[in-house]
Amino acid sequence: MTGWSWEYEGYEPADERLRESLCVLGNGYFATRGALPECAADEIHYPGTYVAGIYNRLTSAVAGRQVENEDLVNVPNWLPLRFRLPEGHWLTPDNATVLDHRQLLHLSAGLLERRTRYGLGGGRVLSVRQRRLVHMADPHLAALRTEFTAEGFSGPLEVEAALDGGVTNAGVPRYRDLDGRHLTHVHTGTAAPDTVWLRCRTRTSDIRVGMAARLTTEAPVTVRHELPYAVQRVTLDLAAGRTVTVDKIVALHTSRDPAISDPLHAAVDRAGRVPGFDDLLRSHLTAWDQLWRRAELDVPGESGRILRLHLFHVLQTLSPHTADLDVGVPARGLHGEAYRGHVFWDELFVLPYLNLHFPEVSRALLHYRHRRLEQACTAARRAGRLGAMYPWQSGSDGREETQQLHLNPRSGRWLPDHSHLQHHVGSAIAYNVWQYCEASGDMEFLHTKGAEMLLQIARFWADKAVYDESLGRYRIKGVVGPDEYHERYPDADVPGLDDNAYTNVTAAWVLTRALELLETLPEPRRRELVERIGLDGGERELWEEVSHTLHVPFHEDVISQFEGYGKLAELDWDGYRGRYGDIRRLDRILEAEGDTVNRYQASKQADVLMLGYLFSPAELRGLFHRLGLRLEEETWRRTVDYYLHRTSHGSTLSGLVHGWVLARCRRAEAWKFCQEALQGDIADVQGGTTGEGIHLGAMAGTLDLVQRGLTGLETRGGALWLDPVPLPELSAYGFALRYQGNWGVRLHLERGKLDIAVPSSDASPIDVRLPDRTVRVQPGETARLELPD
Repeated sequence: MTGWSWEYEGYEPADERLRESLCVLGNGYFATRGALPECAADEIHYPGTYVAGIYNRLTSAVAGRQVENEDLVNVPNWLPLRFRLPEGHWLTPDNATVLDHRQLLHLSAGLLERRTRYGLGGGRVLSVRQRRLVHMADPHLAALRTEFTAEGFSGPLEVEAALDGGVTNAGVPRYRDLDGRHLTHVHTGTAAPDTVWLRCRTRTSDIRVGMAARLTTEAPVTVRHELPYAVQRVTLDLAAGRTVTVDKIVALHTSRDPAISDPLHAAVDRAGRVPGFDDLLRSHLTAWDQLWRRAELDVPGESGRILRLHLFHVLQTLSPHTADLDVGVPARGLHGEAYRGHVFWDELFVLPYLNLHFPEVSRALLHYRHRRLEQACTAARRAGRLGAMYPWQSGSDGREETQQLHLNPRSGRWLPDHSHLQHHVGSAIAYNVWQYCEASGDMEFLHTKGAEMLLQIARFWADKAVYDESLGRYRIKGVVGPDEYHERYPDADVPGLDDNAYTNVTAAWVLTRALELLETLPEPRRRELVERIGLDGGERELWEEVSHTLHVPFHEDVISQFEGYGKLAELDWDGYRGRYGDIRRLDRILEAEGDTVNRYQASKQADVLMLGYLFSPAELRGLFHRLGLRLEEETWRRTVDYYLHRTSHGSTLSGLVHGWVLARCRRAEAWKFCQEALQGDIADVQGGTTGEGIHLGAMAGTLDLVQRGLTGLETRGGALWLDPVPLPELSAYGFALRYQGNWGVRLHLERGKLDIAVPSSDASPIDVRLPDRTVRVQPGETARLELPD
């Protein structure tokens, strides 16, 4: 690592998948893995390209059942460019002598550079330098410049570039029993002497894809069409010490794009009229420079460098171009095929960061959810419920995409998957609506689409809650919480758990916010909403009652993860660590032994403790108070300690949440978990998962840890609330944000001081509220504030 680059030295086949994920280039519209262009997909390499929102649904025979899955489609591969001496084999690092090999990911430039020196025998060396970009200014373009230099010899070099329409989805070994052939009707052709094209469509969603490639070099280009390839070939005349350049510029369109008549025509037209590599690079660099200014982050040391890499990948998945698309937050970015490219609750960890930098992107991501509100209401009706029941996994149209079966690689068994019972995803959507509107001041969205979602989600929770006479409280039964290890009670015939604390408390929060919104909506708009959804006074009374009386179970003076959690058996943690070492995926270990984690007090990730991630200590106490419960500081500390010793951290989100929570209640251990969150992908702490795609929620969450977690920053009541937590390991840091019309607001914290600089503008002043005082900072002013110890 350096400040603005990520470098890999040497060729390590076992590390290629990891490097390909971490060296992805993208622009929010599409992204391409950092595979070497001369290498085809195999057990080592996987050159995938993914367009945001392009899904296809196929049915596969699995374990004697017909199983339907929808996948983010691996579209035709634009990368292929291979080379060889005449009559020799095509050179790759796997079949030739590699003298030197380096890959450099230039974060500031959004550029991937590789340098390889191939030994050809007899003192001959071929030096290959490539620079690759996926254009950040024009989202439909990518470019590859390859420079060949002969050392110790002269003579011809054959170069072959191609567009490959024969790709499949085969990047995740666990899914290889599933049908991954998503493309059909592949055709190729020639548009100009230097330009070829490829078109195809997805098999069931019928999305048309058009791709065109222009090859520029000093030698004449010949074309050959061998389906599913469009091939361009040149023979370069190399002279010792002289560099010869080949440029490949690619345009990509799909039938989902606006303002085009046909994706193939649009791709061919764009490839033919765009400038050369140097001009494209200049406009690309300008776009990236603007992004980095808007998302300025100043954290010293290694942590700062990792955070910059995380920010780079967030911006490549969710850029300003995303604001024009109908897409959600794919849990693995546009970086691979894990989770099939589906949208989970990860936006809960992503949008709070985007809200304060790219609110237009947050709004677009919430539009994705609103467009699928009708589908969520349909799902609720089919389940016999009112309101909106959003799916745990979403794809193209908002139906439930959670797999029916999942494979345990340890046992080789396909097992029923009940994670669709994680209805708390609805609360995550409502939380993001509220957070976005508080940060952006977008009352138009809150009063229209936001209100529609919030009220329908609240309606679902109130209808799902059932009154228990013996408790005198409402209960929510048959759900699964964030801890996916527990999906049923031991020996139960049906899946689902009762009174998951996280689910119940967040449901109470949603109901409270919905009631608050109904009180504050302009009367004409309130009347419209009530009429549209048929909301009667009796429902509002029920919401009020449920929001005050939802059951939150306790045991041993700690909050229970769900009713009965404290009665489960204790796990022999030391024994399992001694036998298996890494026990993050404890569920797979126990299932392979013929046991089940459902029997034990063992959690995959933060569940109850997620409450401390979403809500400040004061707000969490207020929520419990509304429920008629006291949450003393000591009770919360005991709860944190209790689950800290019973969590295997089988999710990259777990370290993030624990670091955030511990920073607020026990600082000494916080940094260890913050470091785990930072290392999650670069060290592949989950054991091989990063090669299948980065963990976008964890990456964005580490950025938000600095932005909101350690600063105690909240956006509520038209003010910025700050309550910084000093950590010895991160004593000085700063960042810029955008808040309600004020662009480029800079905050810097160091040694008990907080500087807030608001750039000059005609925007309103910012009210900053600290625990002991309120300060108003005018545009054009810088305030230096002393912080209490």
